[in-house]
Amino acid sequence: MTDPSPRTAVVTGASSGIGAATARSLAAEGFHVICAARRLDRLVSLAREIGGTAVQCDVTSVASVAELARTAGDRIHVLVNNAGGAFGQDTVADADPADWRRMFETNVLGTLHAFQALLPALRAGGDGLVVNIGSTAGYVSYEGGAGYTAAKHGVRTLTETMRLEHVSEPLRFTEIAPGMVRTDEFALTRYSGDATRAEAVYEGVREPLTAHDVAEAVAWVATRPSHVDVDLMVLRPRAQAAQHKLHRET
Repeated sequence: MTDPSPRTAVVTGASSGIGAATARSLAAEGFHVICAARRLDRLVSLAREIGGTAVQCDVTSVASVAELARTAGDRIHVLVNNAGGAFGQDTVADADPADWRRMFETNVLGTLHAFQALLPALRAGGDGLVVNIGSTAGYVSYEGGAGYTAAKHGVRTLTETMRLEHVSEPLRFTEIAPGMVRTDEFALTRYSGDATRAEAVYEGVREPLTAHDVAEAVAWVATRPSHVDVDLMVLRPRAQAAQHKLHRET
């Protein structure tokens, strides 16, 4: 007999941007979505909208992630490690180590914490999928981006190692690596709320990727047959041929 209960997905960093869009896309595919992030007020509204569950969680805290795992229950089917971000764009010589530490803790250690805490439930689901949201910055370095590229290179190799270490289990591991995505907060956060610098990132670029574009990719991966492992998906807007090659219209 078919299990009538909905499949469960956990999405970190779900209070805005790619995380919120992913929660909506997975809910549209029939998943019950556990929406996790630090800003509970936004999560409550999102969970009410999609029929999910809101859980306040800071992925840099082992105790907070353990509470997320308790709320998610004994069995889940999808874990989307989306929490992360970029902070600052200084050169290596001028970089603030606190920014680098924050990027590593959210992007890399946050992914580690969530995976470790939710691994038993993923195993119990019998068909666990882990989707780590990386970046094209995890494949190409650029000036002023060393801290962020180092963190996203970490997400890349972490995903690859997970796949190697769990190949004998019914678990799948995907990295989705977007290029330029325009969201409400990514660039603003990177430039500490400087709206002028944040807007300049996208100036002249026709149709950057949206959070919905990335979310649809996550939903597609999550609905493949269980024997199909999509190792890596790279997404870029048409105007971005490579990390360093971006067409801006005058």
